[in-house]
Amino acid sequence: MNKLTIFRRLLCCGMVCCALALVGCDTVFDVHPYDVHIRGEKGINAKNIALIEKSTLDKDTIRLAFISDSHKYYNGLQNIIKDINRRDTIDFVVHCGDITDCGSTREYEWARDNIARLNKPYVVLLGNHDCLGTGNEVYERMFGDPDFSFIAGRVKFVCLNTNAIEYDYSRPVPNFDFMEQEMTSRADEFSRTVMCMHAAPYSEQFNNNVAKVFNYYVMRFPEPIFCLYGHGHHTEQHDIYGNGLMYYQVGSAQKHKYYIFTITPKGYSYEIIEV
Repeated sequence: MNKLTIFRRLLCCGMVCCALALVGCDTVFDVHPYDVHIRGEKGINAKNIALIEKSTLDKDTIRLAFISDSHKYYNGLQNIIKDINRRDTIDFVVHCGDITDCGSTREYEWARDNIARLNKPYVVLLGNHDCLGTGNEVYERMFGDPDFSFIAGRVKFVCLNTNAIEYDYSRPVPNFDFMEQEMTSRADEFSRTVMCMHAAPYSEQFNNNVAKVFNYYVMRFPEPIFCLYGHGHHTEQHDIYGNGLMYYQVGSAQKHKYYIFTITPKGYSYEIIEV
């Protein structure tokens, strides 16, 4: 495990311990902050994917809201959710990860309950902060596999775990076997592709030894339209590989901004919404 990851995990654990020490002696704690006893809803992505696919079946135009990095910025997230909820034309929401700050189970529950205020179906990707402590296991129980896909209209959304440094490169992140499988899985149901991830190629989280290989796999999908990512906390647009495929980064919830993308048979457009 690299020194930066160790430091961050010790820092988060220290913050939790300090919080416990400040609580009165009469308080009884029955769980550790990094246990994986999850109260409330689980398997969320699969449930919402079923709703997304059903509601967008045969639609030739789809609209999605794109948010990321809500961390502890609950006011910002709530304002974004309120704005999304008032827009009847949005079909679904993609959250590109970092719904927690330290990956504790209680943080996950708070974040889940906040995001559940959306009146649109949504999916949540795994962020690097979400991996801290036992966060990876909590994510898998609460949301599902960190590599997943779904089809909206005739567009496949391929959602990837790209937080390689959090696993100290001990797992296949990004998972090229998964990507290769998704190129042809349900091939008769989609003709275009959108890639979603938390950390983009050439960020410090990505396994940049395989950044060029990643681009090779992305470009093998049927008609890649664009790529979505978070992590950087700023709203930016980059042609990372200089091949015309745009990568869109959205700011954190602290910035009170999000994207709305409209995908039509002729292409796509986007708006940057400030709330």
